[in-house]
Amino acid sequence: MGGVNRVGTIDTFWPGGYNRRDMRSTVLAAAIVLAAASPGLAETPVDAARALIVRYDQDLTRLDRAREVLEAAAARDPQPESLTLLARVHYLWGDVRATSAEQKLAAYERGREAGRRAVELAPKSAEAHLWYAVNTGRWGQTKGVVQSLFLLRPLRQELETVFALDPKLPGAHSLAGNVDFEVPGLFGGDRARAEEHFKTALALDPKFTGARVDLARLYLATGRPAEARRELQAVIDETAPTNLADWTVKDLPRARALLETVKDRR
Repeated sequence: MGGVNRVGTIDTFWPGGYNRRDMRSTVLAAAIVLAAASPGLAETPVDAARALIVRYDQDLTRLDRAREVLEAAAARDPQPESLTLLARVHYLWGDVRATSAEQKLAAYERGREAGRRAVELAPKSAEAHLWYAVNTGRWGQTKGVVQSLFLLRPLRQELETVFALDPKLPGAHSLAGNVDFEVPGLFGGDRARAEEHFKTALALDPKFTGARVDLARLYLATGRPAEARRELQAVIDETAPTNLADWTVKDLPRARALLETVKDRR
């Protein structure tokens, strides 16, 4: 579940004092919101934010702008859809914009808060529960498994809720697989179960390259380098990934790096 870091400063974009750069960002966010209301363009802040993040790989600052738009919308009129997308954007920001563990933890914690608020407003939304759980899991992974074991039970409860609401959500199976893979068996982790979840995610979405990289990681951890190479090469050769931005920024670099480590393994 790793990510590619890029240079970025978290303090500039969050409350705690404004400078000229802050003012420019605020004006830009307002312009995007106004554009969202214009005929022929995105109709809502959620539409505007989605348009920004769909190809965030082309310009990582699109994540900053999407976050500003969604935070403004959530402050003005909190709705489950905008809060759920805000939770996703915070997760992406922590993965690809944060440059330190502290910044990542802050981003994932804000993602957890946005997800929690979305769940409160829409308790039957599988997406809201999922992004709350994703940020919770990423926060725990960044903090360290042993230091975040207290989150394991609520995380599994959220996953149970997601599966009850939508058992065919690929992202939920990917998250469940990572939990079972990363958590030691002593505390309930299960690599066989993790493999099932990753394979289920790929059966539901064969172009889900993040899940394919994680399946390769599991193969490596369980002594199956040939199978790992097959999955990693499939990620590298993918021509139509489900999420092109994630594939470009996160999954492709991870696949290439892992493949280098297993080239000569039998």
